[in-house]
Amino acid sequence: MHDWTVILFYKYVSIGEPVRFVAEQRELCSGLGLKGRVLIASEGINGTLAGPPSAIAQYVTTLHADARFSDVAVKMSSGDSDTFPKLIVKSRREIVALGLEEIRAEQDNQLSPSDWKRMMEENPDAVVLDVRNRFESEAGRFAGAVVCEIEHFRELPAYVSQLEEFKDKKVLMYCTGGIRCEKAAALLRSRGFDDVFQLHGGIVTYQEQFGNEHWEGECFVFDQRMTVRIDDGLVQIGRCAHSGRPTSRFVNCLHDPCHRLFILSREAERTNPDFRLCPECLATGLRFETAEYTAANSG
Repeated sequence: MHDWTVILFYKYVSIGEPVRFVAEQRELCSGLGLKGRVLIASEGINGTLAGPPSAIAQYVTTLHADARFSDVAVKMSSGDSDTFPKLIVKSRREIVALGLEEIRAEQDNQLSPSDWKRMMEENPDAVVLDVRNRFESEAGRFAGAVVCEIEHFRELPAYVSQLEEFKDKKVLMYCTGGIRCEKAAALLRSRGFDDVFQLHGGIVTYQEQFGNEHWEGECFVFDQRMTVRIDDGLVQIGRCAHSGRPTSRFVNCLHDPCHRLFILSREAERTNPDFRLCPECLATGLRFETAEYTAANSG
């Protein structure tokens, strides 16, 4: 089935009984035949779901009928029944893990995509900051963006010290849908970055309005699609980590103790099976025959 709708949504809002709400959401999603992931915490909800358009429409209607979520912005894209392998609805400490309880999401410095774009164009010295993970930025990013060399968002607090040179500049940050920026902006401000703005709705909302203007490559997504793209004006920047060929194909490093995501072209993999290991593991002397891996990771 190839005509499913994929939705992305979140909201920081107080949820009094997260575990009970998890059960309600699981029942709702299961009843509608949806797949995907919904994370719920006392601080809010973070979800991405896929299903037939009618089922997704019913889910959104039910979500918006709850006063707490009546204003939740729902971003939509196309997928199929394989976009997610199953449904996961869980209670978590945070809906996006930063690991600092004292940091609360902030929205007062959000800019609409048009205002964010205008500020970027009118302030050539502004720093466009990508607060996503390393592998996401490798697939696509705003032209000239400063990227963070982190594997997980929870590593950002320790990484901020490497951004000190931008402390006195105007910082325009972005992420996929906006959820990470609300905490990242608060984090940077707590560390003395006074002129910080975040892209409201993230890359997804920006591209709905402006396509690939100032954007290069594809947008990484955390589902089986791995990346989504707008073809009009596309500048392909994803490169195979071993051969340098243009591609946006992601794989996990074959060596399970590493398992990091990296970009690998099919041609390079066919040429040399050792290229299923990331460059870092390959540099240590590991090879296809000596890597520790499961059968599931070898295909």
